[in-house]
Amino acid sequence: MVKQARLVLEDGTVFIGKSFGAEEESLGEVVFNTGITGYQEVLSDPSYCGQIVTMTYPMIGNYGINRDDFESMRPFLHGFVVREHCEVPNNWRNEQTVDAMLKEYGIPGIAEVDTRKLTRIIRQHGTLKGVITTSGESVESLLEKLKAPLMEDQVARVSTKNLFPVPGRGPRIVLVDFGAKYGILRELTNRGCDVIVAPYNVTADEIRRIRPDGILLSNGPGDPKNVPEAIRMIQEILGEYPLFGICLGHQLFALACGADTERMKFGHRGGNHPVKELVTGRTHITSQNHGYAVSADSVANTELEVSHIALNDGTVEGLIHKKHAAFSVQYHPEAAPGPYDSNYLFDRFLEQVATFVKGEKAHATTR
Repeated sequence: MVKQARLVLEDGTVFIGKSFGAEEESLGEVVFNTGITGYQEVLSDPSYCGQIVTMTYPMIGNYGINRDDFESMRPFLHGFVVREHCEVPNNWRNEQTVDAMLKEYGIPGIAEVDTRKLTRIIRQHGTLKGVITTSGESVESLLEKLKAPLMEDQVARVSTKNLFPVPGRGPRIVLVDFGAKYGILRELTNRGCDVIVAPYNVTADEIRRIRPDGILLSNGPGDPKNVPEAIRMIQEILGEYPLFGICLGHQLFALACGADTERMKFGHRGGNHPVKELVTGRTHITSQNHGYAVSADSVANTELEVSHIALNDGTVEGLIHKKHAAFSVQYHPEAAPGPYDSNYLFDRFLEQVATFVKGEKAHATTR
């Protein structure tokens, strides 16, 4: 028997639907994703840690879940909201349903919700806290629970606890894991890199002992200002190795260089966001997932310059350091899900790494 579920927002709005996934009560920040496909990658993206994700596409689950499209070992989101939940998927790669996967990890879902109305509320009022529940508890009691602050330690929850290698024969890259998607690791290993994955709180001295050829700052969840140890590490090591930041890594890079970040009204989440590269004038369709952005005004007083902007709202989407081999983008060049228009950025980073390695070898021969 299908159980009734409710989604209660902090402004008092109540959505009544059908429960799927785990019959648990869960609180989180309610956000929406505009992707048409790629719900498995969305569910397993660590950047959604602590959030209740609403899919704007009306049917979710029709091609099921498979072993190969995960972007992390497990999902970290706190809830899943859909218009129609497909209970019987039909795809040759399907291995389990969305319902079964959510049950495995204790994550509640709610279906038969007017997701268009919910998205309009978020767009109008900004991101709201919410709770999914199958209990009969009063709305007033649930609203009291929503007065509690949201978690601020998402990065610590999703990051690896220890250094580990992903061996290759190419340049050695330290991937600092703030909640890194597998897509980033795939792009590096596909290019033959010798990757060392490091926890979010790795120090500059620990990185130096690894003797890398380059550093990649990954994506991750939450407010970048909640990761001060990473900002200090970047400040200490900037200029010593080529550096590439993605999403949260982009924001941390900006903060380390003296710029500021700000909370967005409802963020960018989906696979269809147009971004303009200022040098070439080209527009790329990008995959995005973030609720914070670098303040454009704050960049002027730093050694950074803006390289990319979002065409929908003019927010900063890319930065280049004026003196060092360091750059970053707010969007996801690894896609997963989404278009691969920006995949070339990994090659650009490795070109900088190759120049650095060549310079190091030349320096060593003159000692």
